[in-house]
Amino acid sequence: MTTTTDGTAFAADWQTWHDEHEAARASEHGFLAITSIRWLTATPERFEDAPGTWSTDADGPVVELADGESLEIDGATVTGTHRFGPLPERSSTNVVWHAPDGVVVIEVARRGGSDVIRPRHPANPTRVEYTGTPSYAPDERFVVDARFAPFDEPRAVTVGSVVDGLQHVYTAPGTLSFDLDGPRTLLAFNGHGDGLHVLFTDRTSGVTTYAANRSLDIAAPDAEGRTTIDFNRATNLPCAYTEHATCPLPPAENRLDVAVEAGERLPA
Repeated sequence: MTTTTDGTAFAADWQTWHDEHEAARASEHGFLAITSIRWLTATPERFEDAPGTWSTDADGPVVELADGESLEIDGATVTGTHRFGPLPERSSTNVVWHAPDGVVVIEVARRGGSDVIRPRHPANPTRVEYTGTPSYAPDERFVVDARFAPFDEPRAVTVGSVVDGLQHVYTAPGTLSFDLDGPRTLLAFNGHGDGLHVLFTDRTSGVTTYAANRSLDIAAPDAEGRTTIDFNRATNLPCAYTEHATCPLPPAENRLDVAVEAGERLPA
């Protein structure tokens, strides 16, 4: 277990992080603003929460804007037909619609081998009515030293999704070993920069925390594989708040047989 010399500073640091995370979640074009997820097909379709007629083919998503309709893409105003080109898996790009009732951001993305759009309206009730996510009080017992063990070669790991039939493929560079009421191991995915990312469940899942998953970013290990896991910073993925999400499920290896009473709890 890792401990700090000043519990007050530890709690203050956590509170600052938590407040910033909540602000980002509730931002005007964050995932709480998503009004729908539209799975594009070869058949052009119009949707009530986005301009244009949308479709997709081997060359990626296409939007055909009618007279009087426009989008802002990469800072330029676009009318008529726009082709986005093939999208890499798990990538997304945002375009802007100046709707009659305000600025709407439309996420154009690829998930599970399909192209989708997700309009983000700031006035969406899910966002407007959001009152925050309860969390466990920060507890240094859930800050643990960990050792990263890299695989000989990174592994492609397929996991399920909250959407039936949808799968995600992540790159796993190795495992993290630590002690939390006994020895534990987590399969780690590539994270931001050189950092690592884990998805996990534990004994609190479906009781006091979201049943499907929780998410945690971990600092890059040092040259000897040492890093720290702070479960106080475990967060809910978008699927805990909206049905318009395609969140991955944790791999079987990451079902921890211990109650991780730290981090975010079930949404209010």
